[in-house]
Order: sequence, then C-alpha cells, then structure tokens
Amino acid sequence: MSDISIRITGRAGRITLQRPQALNAMTYEMCLAIEAALDTWRTNPAVDLIVFDAEGERAFCSGGDIAELYATGTQGDYAYGQKFWADEYRLNHKIFQYPKPVVSFLQGFTMGGGVGIGCHGSHRVVGESSQIAMPECGIGLVPDVGGSLMLALAPDRLGEYLGTTGARMNGSDAIFAGFADVYVPEAGWPDLIAGLETTGDVSALDAAAITPAPGPIQNRMGDIDRHFHGRTLGDVLTTLRQDDSDFARDTLKAMGRNSPLSMACAIEILHRLRGPSLSMEKALDLEYRFTARAMEHGDFLEGIRAAIIDKDRSPKWQFADMLVPTSAVSKMLMPLKEMALKLGGTGMKIGFIGLGNMGAPMAANLAAAGHSVTGFDVAGTTAKGVAQAPDAEAAARDMDVVITMLPNGTILRDVTATIIPAMRSGATLIDCSTVDVESARAVAEQAYAAGLLAVDAPVSGGIGGAAGGTLTFMAGGSADAFATAEPLFDIMGQKAVHCGDAGAGQAAKICNNMILGATMIATCEAFALADKLGLDRQKMFDVASTSSGNSWSMNAYCPAPGVGPQSPADNDYQPGFAAELMLKDLGLSQQAAEAVDADTPMGARALELYRAFVEDEDGRGRDFSAMLPRFERRGRG
Repeated sequence: MSDISIRITGRAGRITLQRPQALNAMTYEMCLAIEAALDTWRTNPAVDLIVFDAEGERAFCSGGDIAELYATGTQGDYAYGQKFWADEYRLNHKIFQYPKPVVSFLQGFTMGGGVGIGCHGSHRVVGESSQIAMPECGIGLVPDVGGSLMLALAPDRLGEYLGTTGARMNGSDAIFAGFADVYVPEAGWPDLIAGLETTGDVSALDAAAITPAPGPIQNRMGDIDRHFHGRTLGDVLTTLRQDDSDFARDTLKAMGRNSPLSMACAIEILHRLRGPSLSMEKALDLEYRFTARAMEHGDFLEGIRAAIIDKDRSPKWQFADMLVPTSAVSKMLMPLKEMALKLGGTGMKIGFIGLGNMGAPMAANLAAAGHSVTGFDVAGTTAKGVAQAPDAEAAARDMDVVITMLPNGTILRDVTATIIPAMRSGATLIDCSTVDVESARAVAEQAYAAGLLAVDAPVSGGIGGAAGGTLTFMAGGSADAFATAEPLFDIMGQKAVHCGDAGAGQAAKICNNMILGATMIATCEAFALADKLGLDRQKMFDVASTSSGNSWSMNAYCPAPGVGPQSPADNDYQPGFAAELMLKDLGLSQQAAEAVDADTPMGARALELYRAFVEDEDGRGRDFSAMLPRFERRGRG
C-alpha cells in the first residue's frame, strides 16, 4: 500500500493519507504528490472540490516525517531541510489560496505539518477525537507551515499560549481558536464524504454540524490573557513566576520542556505579524527565516535527538536559563537575502533612490526577497540584484513604491520635486532618510497633492542593521500608507513602529538619537572614570549592564573593546554609526527643539561635544562610540 491515495471520485478530488502506523506523518514525497494533484485539479472542470482525509482513528496527520531531516542535518547537509521546508510552505500557500473548496476531516492528532495541509482549506471539519496542536517549540522549531498566521489571528493572546506550550485543542477549542470551522460527529463522516463526492456541494457541511460544548482552553482565557500579554518571552515568564496558581505552575512546566530560543522567536513572530499587513505570505516568510537556520543555528537537531533518536527527553537547549537575548532572536529572524522563500507572484515594483552605505544593502534585501527593484544613485553605486536606472525620474516611473535614502532635507526636497510628478497615482513614497521634520512634512504634502501615499520612515541600526535586515523603522504617515510599507519594513528590518501622522517618524528618530548621543557620552565618561579609579572594565560592565546603569549604549553597543557583545569598539572603532552622523542627528534635534521652544540642555551639550569631536579632534570617520578614547586622554581641565 502506498503512503497516499490520490484520485478523482465523482465531483471530488480525493486525497487520503495512508500511513496510520506512523500517525499519517507526511513525507517529502507525499508533499510533492499533493502539490502536483492540486495543480492538476485547479483547472479541471470535472473537479468541483477537494477532500482530504486519512486512514486510522488515531491521527489525521501528526506532522512531517523528520527522520531524514535529522539524518542529513547531522551530516552538515542543511540544504535538504531548507528545500523540504520551502516546498512544504509552497504547498501550504497553495492550499490557503486554492480557488476551489478544500474540505479536510481532522480526526485524532493534527499537528505541525498536519496543520499545514489540514487547516488552511476553506472547510475544516473536527469531531470528538480531534486534537490539534502546534508543538514545534518542543523540537527546536517555531510554529510553522503557516500556523503562525492562525496563531496571530487567534483571540487575544491565545496564539502565544498555544505556540509556546504546544497545548492541544479539542474540536470545540480548535473552532474557537480559528483552526477549524465545523464540528460534525465522526460517525457521520463517511456519509458526508460520499455526499460531497456525489454533489460537489459543500452546503451539506453546515447542515450536518452541531454546536459543541466549550473546550477547556476557552475556560482558561482569563489566565491566558493575563499572563501572555507581554512583548517577549521574559515578560511572559515573569508574570507566570509571580503567580502561585495551578495554571501558572502547569504552564511553566510545559514551557520548561521547550526550546527557549524557539519560544522567544515564536512570540516575536506573532508580534511582527499582528497588524494591517498580516498575510499568509508574511507568516511563511518569517517562519522560513527561522527554519532555514534551525539546524545550523537553532535547537532543532538537539530537539530531535532528545525526542526521537535517543528518546532521553533531556534536550540541552541553548539559553537553558530562559534568558534569550534580543540579538539571538534577531539573528534567527533576519532576512535570508538570496535564500528567501519564493512563493511566486507576490513581488512589488520598487524604485530605490540613494544607494549609499545604508541604501544599497536595504535595496539588495528587497531584491533578494523577490521584489523587482530598480535603483539610482548620483555616485553611480549599485546594489546586488538591483537594476540600474539612468536617473531618479526613471527609477520612480511606474513603480508601486519608491524609497529614498538621502543625506539631508534640502536634497530630499530637490529629489522629490523631480520624482513625484513621475510616479503613478496611488503609488507610495517611503523616505528613509534622516531629515528635519519640516522637510518630511513638506514632502508628504507634495505627495498627497499628487495622489500618492507617503511615509517618512527614518531608521535605526546602522550599516550592520541595513546589511543584516535588522533595522528599526520609525514611521509617520497615514494608516493606509504604513500598511503598504510595513511588509517592506519586515524585509529590511526587525521592527517598524507607526508613530503618527506625517513627520512623526522623523520626530521619533531625532528624539531617540538625542537619547542615544547623550547616553553614549555618559557611558564613555563612566568607563574613563572607572579606569582612573582602578576598576576593571569587565567588572564595570557586569555591574552596569545588569543594574540601573544599563542602556543600549552599555548593553548592546559597549564602547569598551573586549567587553560585552561585539561592537565597533572591537574593530578599532570603524563606524557602524559614524560620529558625523550622530552630529547631524543631534543638530536636527536642537533645530526641532528651537522651533517648538523646548528646553533640551543635555541634547545641546551632547551636540557641542560631538561637534568638537568631529570638527576639531579625530572623530570624523570613526564610530560615535570612539568618544571613550577621547575621554581616556583628557583630564578635568
């Protein structure tokens, strides 16, 4: 008997999983066979609908067959797994978008890869034995196969709970969470399937459905929302540890079995997905960023070893103390560039003007993600995968989106005066430059008058963030404009915040960098003082980074070489964020402060110090954290 039966019966395309002894776990060959059948039936007039079911009472599909993934991964062959996941996700996407009804009958266990084939169709049937779950964090993955989309859409914070605990949903809970549509007693399934085959009419499903009693998860929603509303894994664990209840103890026990890195990334994925740009494409892209790295950089191979191979149930996870740094999450979820998931037909036409140190890698990341990018820079610079235009106007003409990354407000106004008339009505202008608020608002008004959407979205993260796709975008503009831009921000960065109307992004950027400039000066001063007091720099870092002296300047970008995470200080202060750029941003902050009569003495003093450092000392061309050696050389006079 083959692992799968694919045939046409009456008006239905029929797909039956036939591995009951393996809980109908899906092999790579089964995945490809299902996809081929769906492609064939898409335009076949003899097929009105698709019906998925499975043999055996214990499972519809317990997941993907991971034995081959482990075998190849432990040999250092990560390409097999990457191809498996890419092809599987393509199938999930096709089921989700299929133009004909897709009916699935989900008895017993439906988990992992089973959710991918059983829970994305138009009509999902559950019964009294149904147990649906996303337990991937238990083997070092994240909820994938498009499951993160359903978790993000689940009520309140149920998605975080299901994704990090792997909790099983009965039929009623699955309908409540959005993983199923109708509850039909399983004794009636054979006759119901026979009717679908005969008529090709799905209306019989509603006629056969009953309303089940609320499931146990629905009765725990108060506890779930209270404990899972936090932004990070650490936030969730903190609230659970402070609660002496059965729910908290049981939940901590369940989470304690799972990979901390996977849980942290799962929560981050759900936060990135929620919002107006939520889509299956975005969900699969974020999932694939993780799974493509899961063997080499994640806990997947260790998770499979402990659960399936050695069966010792004692995985040695990374970050076993549950303290998962933000940098580790960012590393797993940064764009894959040339390896990005390709689903087909989802790309935009993008013009990118300003291919400098920041713009070029940003444009390259967009191109690698499957968008058609045409760029222009007055210096003639190019970016990988980006077509060259002869001028800015040509780069903007007939594009869906035009992105600018330019040195200052004057140049921005000059360039947009040229490109806005060339842009088609309804297109979106995204300016990622750091400029004065007045220029940002003037450009937005010009764009609105031309029938365009406009977003001012300066970035934080430096050259490394631009190359790695880990930038933060601070965006101003309408909700519609932000919704259009957000999928692109997800490719170029790890976070985008809609700060308000036009100019709000620039306002957020200059306020943020005023804080950064002042805290970096204070951090450098403190290390220089510690040196003269005879305090070891590592001891200084150990104290300040974990107490009231902690800050991004200290914890993530430490200016002392050899202390803390890798930073420009460890590369002779070669710039990640140049001192002259900090000088520019501090100048913008004081220009804005003067315009609105705001008292900012710390910002003003930081501007004076960086001006002296760049213009009168050796700061030009060095990282802005090179203030530390400056203070080391100086006394109080």
